[in-house]
Amino acid sequence: MRALLGQFLDYLMLERGLSENTREAYAHDLGEFIAFLERRGVRRAEEVRRGDILDHLMERKQEGLAAPSLARHLVAVKVFFRYLAAEGLLAGANPTEAMESPHLWKILPPTLTVEEVDRLLRTPDPATLRGRRDRAILETFYATGLRVSELSKLALEDVQFEEGFVRCVGKGDKERVVPLGGAAINAMLAWIRGGRAEYARKNPKCRAVFLSRLGRPLDRSVIWRYIKQYARQAGITKRIYPHMLRHSFATHLLANGASLRTIQEMLGHADISTTQIYTHVDQSRLQEIHRKFHPRA
Repeated sequence: MRALLGQFLDYLMLERGLSENTREAYAHDLGEFIAFLERRGVRRAEEVRRGDILDHLMERKQEGLAAPSLARHLVAVKVFFRYLAAEGLLAGANPTEAMESPHLWKILPPTLTVEEVDRLLRTPDPATLRGRRDRAILETFYATGLRVSELSKLALEDVQFEEGFVRCVGKGDKERVVPLGGAAINAMLAWIRGGRAEYARKNPKCRAVFLSRLGRPLDRSVIWRYIKQYARQAGITKRIYPHMLRHSFATHLLANGASLRTIQEMLGHADISTTQIYTHVDQSRLQEIHRKFHPRA
């Protein structure tokens, strides 16, 4: 089955033209599924049954995988088997043919409070080069709600300081413009004017805003690791990951009166239904306030 997976991944890239990130996501999810089947002694695609797929999803759920990720796993399996059937590589029935996506429960995206965000942003030491860079990274994350991949690719020409916005290219190569805000502008200028040139000495042609000590663009995984380190230093006990700042950005905007359409545009969501999950976060906040202050709650 792993040989079939390789063919499928080539098909996604060469014929469907999907991005490398999307291809990697399919490779990861289907790799886990095939490893699960191998542990069961299932080696051929035609041996896979609907129960195998459901058992795999249940195992991942018990391991703590979030509902959106479970849905993504199921989509990957369905697309894979649809490809096998269309290419005549499946000697038997498609086990996903009559398999509808389950009604997955709503998982509210975890967020930081405003006070936690403030502590996190103040953690990097602006007296050091790395501290100036990392404070600019955190301020830009929270000010713009960029994805970590978008932030790592941010180039100097994408930042318009006088106008106060950044231009980024998101999923599907869609370009959008997002306001930057005063605090993020100041932090980014402090980094660019007071540290970036030192990091760029080994690679002066690199145009990325945020560089490593070797003058290379910071990798997504490196940024993730730094954020977790600063969260621990700030005394934040929640499980931290870069998208949490994106969720916090959207939730805090909504709580302070921003429209859902505006937040959708800034996040780069193609469909407003993706953005609507933040209304559930805000409703939970209102319920908490109601329980706390209403005399008969």
